[in-house]
Amino acid sequence: MACAKIDKNGFEKMTQLNSTVAQVTQRIIQRSADLRADYLRQVREDHGNRPERGKLSCGNLAHGFAACGAEDKNSLRLMEASNIAIVTAYNDMLSAHQPYAEYPDKIKQAMREIGCTAQVAGGVPAMCDGVTQGQDGMELSLLSRDLIAQCTALSLSHQMFDGVLALGICDKIVPGLLMGVLSFGYLPALFVPAGPMESGLPNKEKQRIRQLFAEGKIGREELLQAESDSYHSHGTCTFYGTANSNQVVLEAMGLQLPGSSFVNPDNPLRERLTVETCHQMARITALGNDYRPVGEIVDERTIVNGTIALLASGGSTNHSMHLVAIARSAGIILNWDDISELSAAVPLLAKVYPNGQADVNHFHAAGGTSCMFRQLLAGGYMHADAKTAWGANFADFTQESFLENDKLVWRESPELPLDMDVLTTLDQPFSEEGGLRLLSGNLGRGVIKVSAVAAQHQVVEAPAVVIDDQDQLAGLFEAGELNRDCVVVVRYQGPKALGMPELHKLTPMLGILQDKGYKVALVTDGRMSGASGKVPAAIHLVPEAAEGGLLAKVMDGDLIRVDAVNGELKFVGDINRLQARAAAAQPNAGQRGCGRELFAINRSNISNAEQGASFLFPGG
Repeated sequence: MACAKIDKNGFEKMTQLNSTVAQVTQRIIQRSADLRADYLRQVREDHGNRPERGKLSCGNLAHGFAACGAEDKNSLRLMEASNIAIVTAYNDMLSAHQPYAEYPDKIKQAMREIGCTAQVAGGVPAMCDGVTQGQDGMELSLLSRDLIAQCTALSLSHQMFDGVLALGICDKIVPGLLMGVLSFGYLPALFVPAGPMESGLPNKEKQRIRQLFAEGKIGREELLQAESDSYHSHGTCTFYGTANSNQVVLEAMGLQLPGSSFVNPDNPLRERLTVETCHQMARITALGNDYRPVGEIVDERTIVNGTIALLASGGSTNHSMHLVAIARSAGIILNWDDISELSAAVPLLAKVYPNGQADVNHFHAAGGTSCMFRQLLAGGYMHADAKTAWGANFADFTQESFLENDKLVWRESPELPLDMDVLTTLDQPFSEEGGLRLLSGNLGRGVIKVSAVAAQHQVVEAPAVVIDDQDQLAGLFEAGELNRDCVVVVRYQGPKALGMPELHKLTPMLGILQDKGYKVALVTDGRMSGASGKVPAAIHLVPEAAEGGLLAKVMDGDLIRVDAVNGELKFVGDINRLQARAAAAQPNAGQRGCGRELFAINRSNISNAEQGASFLFPGG
């Protein structure tokens, strides 16, 4: 396996790739050989069969640029300049995506500066999990990812384009955009971030107020004020959930400019980075001599790099599904065993809320992604020779950008983090392993995020409290029936049952019980996402209850063991007795309202969480 090229201490030396990273990468390559070869064959065929603009009929071409200005029409007629597709997830419901309103015009102007053009090829839906949390609409959230992929493919189906600039940041949106772009793997692609909002109410204070509300000690007005102080402006939410995990993963995959993720929307550097992204896109189309199709950039090394960055930063559990689905879109088979094995070998280098008290702005100031990548490359944990859409290869992603006299310049990131409480080194990791672990046992397989769970809370063996709807927990909590050690089991929340909603309404109540000294844990076939916190949560359980999983047979009082230390999830007792029970009826079959009935076909054809929870690849 190739070595990593490092320029630590001001000189270059060769660092041997970590043996686990090398072995897992090689295993993925071997497992994926036939599927990957078939994908690359299709990419080459699509590139050869695409209807080049010069070969389009006059009618096709006229329709394609009818609404363009005279200058852009002339460029498109010349056929020699690139025309770039903009696929946008803009809406002003998502604070992270609100800045995108002006991006198409900015991108078009940046492309004109170098004699090229850009068109908005299409838009994709973008829902906010923060708005739908605990509501019926949350049941559409995960399902939206594959729909976004389909909408992206539709946007590119006009085949008028030489490259793709994707405007997306949040939860299911980035994975969906990337999956759709990979179906046009012969096109180069770059993502254009908009940056996080500036820091608001400290995360520790926000968490304290949420718990006070759950305890009935403050009212809704105080809670709303705290939430408004936290999520207070345009830009991405500043905690380290799925949206910001997306940004770290994109940089690690070489599909976003290094160090560009966490520059605030109103920072002048943000504008220059957007222009540079546009100019870089023009450099890497097939019309030039540095052609970098996205289907070739996203290979096995790229997928491993994205996974390593996620694990080392304590990122979102959602990516245990998204990375599997993204890899599958590029003809690569990644599984939970790969992720778990890598997690056991990769040190945890970042502490960003909910894994710590800092937010992503603090992380960026402490050295950010480029500094973290430098550490990981120095330890041989990432593939320095992986292909990227910018720079020579991933070894160049230790750089970060600055403005000098209003011009963009690149410098090496700090060799050492500037705040070791937020971002640390290989010599002093926050943990010897990454943030995710695989759990398995007689109840099935699931994942757990332990980067925010204290060591004394990582093993819980207690009687089950079984509910089929997260709203049921509030009544039990208020009645005092949960003032004891317990494992809360929330079933029939999986992809086929409900579309796998997130269950964060449970978090404040379970946190209060833990603070009172009780041993508590959560077991579910639903999701918790990147905001998973201090309570151990065994999530994404497969097989899910709606597909015959034993979770459907668990009853109140059954002893359940959640052991994150040894990777164990099991029913403690006579397993034959459990298997002999009749499964509890699914209480939420045939959902209607809030558009859920329109997605019944998606739920019925979706794969399980370990296979990526995708209806595009139902067989995994």
